[in-house]
Amino acid sequence: MIHEMIVVEGKDDTTAVRRAVGADTIETGGSAIGEDVLRRIELAYERRGVIVLTDPDAPGERIRKIVSERVPGCKHAFLTKDEARSSKGIGVEHASDEAIRRALERVRGPETNEDRASEIEWSDLLQAGLIVHQASARRRERMGELLGIGYANGKQFHKRCLMFRITKAEFAAALEQMEQEGR
Repeated sequence: MIHEMIVVEGKDDTTAVRRAVGADTIETGGSAIGEDVLRRIELAYERRGVIVLTDPDAPGERIRKIVSERVPGCKHAFLTKDEARSSKGIGVEHASDEAIRRALERVRGPETNEDRASEIEWSDLLQAGLIVHQASARRRERMGELLGIGYANGKQFHKRCLMFRITKAEFAAALEQMEQEGR
C-alpha cells in the first residue's frame, strides 16, 4: 500500500493505479481543475503526502504544473509515452501494471537547499546535447526516460532536473547509458 495519495486525471486512471498497486487517488477531472479538488490535494499533502501521476501529454503537464504551483512539496511519478501507449491511446489508463509500478518506484520529490551543491546547470544540458543540438528533443526524451522525469522542452527539462534533485552523478550515468545506446 502506498501511503501518499496519488493525483490522477480520471476514473480510468484510478482503476489502472488500483489494479497495479494498493493506493488511494484524487481525480482532477481533467485539466480544468476546480478549487475544491485543489483544496483536497492540499489536505492530502498535509496529512499523507501527494504523488502526481498524469498522462505524458500537454493536458497532463498542465495538471502537473497547476498542482505543483499550488502544492510545491508534492512528489511526481512519470510514465513515458511508450509506457502509456496502447492501441486505444496514450494515458495512465493504458499503461501496464508493471509500468505504473516502475513509475511509482522512481517517484521524485522537490529539491532542498542541500541538493543545490550538485545541481544540474544549463551548461550541463548544452554539453550533453540536450539543448541547441540537432537531435536535442530526441536526446531529452531518452534522458527523461532514463532519469524518470519524463519528456520536456529544454527549459522545463532543466527545471525538472532541479526540482527532482537529479545529481550530476545520476545525470552522467544516464548520459553514458544513452551514448552507449548510440543516441
